[in-house]
Amino acid sequence: MLYRPFSPDLSTIDAAPSLLTRHAERTGYAGPPPAPTMEVLRALQAAHLAAIPFESFDPLMGQAVDTGAEAVDAKLLGPRRRGGYCFEQNGLFLRVLRAAGFVAEPLLGRVRWMMPGDAPPTARTHLVLRVMLDGRAWLVDVGFGATVPPQPLAMDHSRPQPTRHERYRVRRGRRSYRVEAEVMGEWRVLYDVEDSPAPAIDLEVGNWYTSTHPASHFRHMLVAARTTDAARHGLRDNRLTIRHADGAVEQRYLDADAIERALADIFLIDVEPGWRRAIERAATAEVAPA
Repeated sequence: MLYRPFSPDLSTIDAAPSLLTRHAERTGYAGPPPAPTMEVLRALQAAHLAAIPFESFDPLMGQAVDTGAEAVDAKLLGPRRRGGYCFEQNGLFLRVLRAAGFVAEPLLGRVRWMMPGDAPPTARTHLVLRVMLDGRAWLVDVGFGATVPPQPLAMDHSRPQPTRHERYRVRRGRRSYRVEAEVMGEWRVLYDVEDSPAPAIDLEVGNWYTSTHPASHFRHMLVAARTTDAARHGLRDNRLTIRHADGAVEQRYLDADAIERALADIFLIDVEPGWRRAIERAATAEVAPA
């Protein structure tokens, strides 16, 4: 499969209303009319996270991920009603925000989630957005799975920022930002984000590595996530975890049929017939504790 160059800003005056309309139809957006305000930014982000799931079935099935605008729109906004990972999700959301009048740019990050502090540097394989509002920079992310920040995060201070789920903080380094979440009373690093806007070629290379490199965990693990106001839902192979906004946590292990039902009912993904063998493999990944 040929890669199309990453093209985050293909919107024009004529195309912008169409993109916003299709995005609103897909997400059920019912907030204020699109305009570059914090109220709209929060509402667009929440609607996107609740409606378009994080998932990586294409790499799992050995298929390259096309981040061209036409391919992403067909996959995430079209009749297939699929989800995607950060290069698709945040690439689409960048175009949506620009079409709504926001000043936004892509930044690349190095994932540090679930890694020890002395782990070697990872590749730049996570895409986030920086949005400018009234002279302030805000980090916006709709593509980091089950621990994705559920609302914009201020980038100009390191104080804890409460959300409807965990607290977050953004710590400034010399040339980067470190994004952390407070999980079960402990601050854990999600990723380090570079300060400079990412050129399109770097986004293309990051997506290529993430979707095709043998070391990419998306090539070997079934992953899905969806965040709503009420709860976070995460599926890692056959382990389903639901973290409610009130702090309650549910976890259970699923067989293949239950995985398919969860993908459809919880993650809103139409399961494709060709996925069955991968789902059956995922169902044997972990065994419920005795």
